Formats: sequence, C-alpha cells, structure tokens
Amino acid sequence: MKKTSLIKRILIIAVVSIALIEAYRFGQVVASYGGFSAYFKSREEANRLRNALSLINAYYVNGDPVKLDTLTESALEGMMSNLDPYSEYLDKEEFQLLEEDSSQEFGGIGIRIELKDDRLTIVAPIEGTPGDEAGLLRGDQIIRVENESLEGVSLRRCIELLRGKPGTRVTLGVFRPREDREFEVEVERALIEVESVRGIRMLDNQIGYLRIIQFGSKTGEEVKAALKKLEKRGMKAVVVDLRNNPGGLLEAAVDVLESFFGEDQLVVYTEGRNEYSNNKWYTENGDGVRSYPMVVMVNSGSASASEIVAGALKDTGRATIVGEKTFGKGSVQTVLPLGNGAGLRLTTAKFYTPGGYVIHENGIKPDVVVKSSAEEDRKLAIQRNRLPLMTREEFVAQFEFEPIEDSQLKKAIEILLPKMAP
Repeated sequence: MKKTSLIKRILIIAVVSIALIEAYRFGQVVASYGGFSAYFKSREEANRLRNALSLINAYYVNGDPVKLDTLTESALEGMMSNLDPYSEYLDKEEFQLLEEDSSQEFGGIGIRIELKDDRLTIVAPIEGTPGDEAGLLRGDQIIRVENESLEGVSLRRCIELLRGKPGTRVTLGVFRPREDREFEVEVERALIEVESVRGIRMLDNQIGYLRIIQFGSKTGEEVKAALKKLEKRGMKAVVVDLRNNPGGLLEAAVDVLESFFGEDQLVVYTEGRNEYSNNKWYTENGDGVRSYPMVVMVNSGSASASEIVAGALKDTGRATIVGEKTFGKGSVQTVLPLGNGAGLRLTTAKFYTPGGYVIHENGIKPDVVVKSSAEEDRKLAIQRNRLPLMTREEFVAQFEFEPIEDSQLKKAIEILLPKMAP
C-alpha cells in the first residue's frame, strides 16, 4: 500500500512538473508575441494563411505553380518585401551568398551597394578596385546589368548579377543623379582584397592625415599603428578621412574609437522591439592620452560603421565633422532560422549614437558643411590613385586636367590650425 502511494505521488509530481514547464514555455511564447490577445490573433492569422495555401493548392486551375512549398516561399517573399530593403527571405543558396558577403575577399567589381528609394545605389566604390578605376561614384544608380533591368529586383539578386569569376567583364547601365545623365560602363571583375588604412602622411609639420577605406578585422590595429607613426613625426592634430567608406564590422568601428577615448566609454547602442536586440558597446582598451584636436571628413558615401565612428566622435565633442551628410545606414539585420536550411534576414534594431541620435535614414550631419560635386569627386579619385606615381606634367598630359584642391580637406586644416597648442 505504501509502495503504491509513493508511486502515485511520484507520478503526480512528474505530471505537475511537466505542466509547469509547458505553462512556462507557453508563457514565453505569449510574451514574445506581446500578450495573450496578440498571441491568439497571430494564431488566427496563421490559420487564415494556412487555409489560403490549402485552397489554392486544391483548386487553382494550373498545378505546377501551386505546390505547397512553392506557395509558401512566395508568401514569405511577399511578406518580407513589405518591410524594408534590408529584410528578406533566404533559401539555402541565399544563406551561402550571405556568408560570402561577410568575407574580406570576394570576386566582384569593388563597390558597396544598397537599395535606396527602390534604386540600386552605390554607397561608395572601394578605392583601387575595378569599380573605382572605371569612374563609378557615390550616389550613382545601377539601372541595368548587361541587358537585365534592375527595376523591382531584390538586393540579393543584384549582388548575384554583379559578382562573377575574376577576369570576366560586365556591362552596367548607370544613372548619375548629380549630373542627370545616363551612361554605360564595362567593368572587369577581380578578386577584391579589402585594405583598411591608406594615405598616411603629414599635411604639414604638425597635422597628420589617414584615410580609412572600410572597417575590417584588423582596422583598429592599423589605425593605432598609423597614429603612432604620425606621432613620431611630431603630429599635434589629425584628420581622419571617412569619405566613401561604406562601413564594415561593428567591432572594428569600436576598435578604432578606442584610439580616441578612455576606457568604459559608451560609443554606440542598439534598440529594437525585443529585449535581445538592445545592446550597448563600450571601449575596453581606450587610449585616453590621444586628446589632440581632430577632424573627421565624411560624405554621402560614408555608411554603417563609418557613421558609428563619426556619430560617437561628434556626440562626445571629441572631433569636428566636416563634409556632407552621411548615407544613413544604421540598422541591425539578424538571420533567424525557419528550418530546412532557410531563414529570414530581418531588421531587428537601430543604431543610436551615445547621445541618443538615430543614425538610420537620418545620417550624421557634419558640423561644417562643405559640398563636393560629382566632377570634383571624379578628379580627386584620379588624383589620389595616379598623381603620386607620376610627375605633374605627365598627369596633366594623360588625364587632361590640372590637379584640383580638395576643398573639404582644406577646411579641415583651417579648423585645426587655431586649435593646436603653440
């Protein structure tokens, strides 16, 4: 009798434990939907979608397009297309493409692109790549690849069309809004090896200069090395050039900021609807001894990690920002699995500067506005790449223009000169 009673008690405890676990799990699911009413509403809408899929599959006149897997993928793609340009449904192959996009080395033409106002827009060409040498500029819109129009085409598909084996050529139809003209350009694909820091030099006896091309895993180390090199030459102020820097790794942006802040300083944070999307990033190995005057140059080709760096330095008063408003790409995309190797690339949060300014769709506004035309951008890009390799006479003979002054850099120097200690 006692033995039977003990077994009953164990069974009751087990049943109650399972019930409590299931109740907890149900509570977690309900909480993730925002409450009971939202949970049951989502169940109701899911049933409606399931019924629609079943009816189409059973009754639509043509059989091939209405297989359940095909219908489900179409529904998911349509669902994501109503969100924002950065959210999308990913099948197995697209997961692989996403991983390639995170690589520091890829076969392509060397441009960073985003969908802006439903147009495939060049954020910036990567300096020294085929896209840069072909004369593509920030703000250019690619409207065709070969003979395929890009109207209504997803960002993923655009990337597929632009990439290919190194040595192959691709013809682009381009619209340049700043000049209101359309043209075609042929570009040879290459293996793009991303470089972080270039142009390290002294502008005069006291002002140093460095240009960050984009943010990779070693950018923080390269910036520190460049600063030390310039400091040995007597640098008392610095110009950091982030123009046409399309971004890169968030961690690299934080690493770069550590060269200019002390330890445990907030440099960026994210906020979303889910608590797991809310994060803060602080400097861990800040080098607070670098307190000399600083100017950061930006333009509409400065995006993502560049905007995080510029925003942190502006908000804290650590640097003066010169140039044009940045691109405004400050959102977080998270890959969420759906099963079967597919998933969602979903925008889950937005980036905020330390002072609470939303970067996404707003961009970082410079303290001092100095605009540059498309023609000036074109000439300055040629000068950066070619002028150091030839005499002035050779340069003029080949490119048929006299080297021009960089008006944004000139303004940066004007700002720094009065701030340096005598």
